[in-house]
Amino acid sequence: MTFLYDIGRVLLDFEFEPRLARLMPAGVEDGEARLARLLERKDDFEAGRIPADEWTAWCLEVLGSDADAQVFRETWQDIFTPNEPMWEVVRRLKEAGHRLILFSNTNAIHCPWVFEKYPQFSLFDEAVLSFEAGEVKPHAPIYETAVDRHALVPEETLYIDDLAQNIETGKAFGFHCWQYDFNDHASFEEWLAGFSLFSRRIAS
Repeated sequence: MTFLYDIGRVLLDFEFEPRLARLMPAGVEDGEARLARLLERKDDFEAGRIPADEWTAWCLEVLGSDADAQVFRETWQDIFTPNEPMWEVVRRLKEAGHRLILFSNTNAIHCPWVFEKYPQFSLFDEAVLSFEAGEVKPHAPIYETAVDRHALVPEETLYIDDLAQNIETGKAFGFHCWQYDFNDHASFEEWLAGFSLFSRRIAS
């Protein structure tokens, strides 16, 4: 079986807005609006349409920050916490011989840094990353890229993501899909165990 894994809120939890808020000057009254401007444009960055240096300069301007580019990059990167229960599943799947592929909206500041920070990502065989593919989930082209590049067989592919809109596109491609809830890992384990083709092989 092949497993397509999202990164954020599946393999890694993250705290995005509170970290970036630290870069704004004290007493800023429109802080939420400034962060919203960043989020509105983030898909373009994660689709690789904005170079990292240009993105960094623009974000610092929007935030009104006097931080330098390196501080911004470090702040942008330092948002993650590993989801250990899911990593235990990944290790079991790897030991059982399943194919593991990262399938994530991410960007040129988080990658390859996140793979160096968390060496457990080496358990994954391959990756389809939005900033390299030039498209973001939930849009169909990045799913088509994953299918074509890795010769995916939909009925033999399990896709785990935390966002409903991404899961809906996955279902349209015929994948077995699970919308992951970071606070309910047990339900994911129950779903996984229901696949009789391999449930015995991944039992702990």
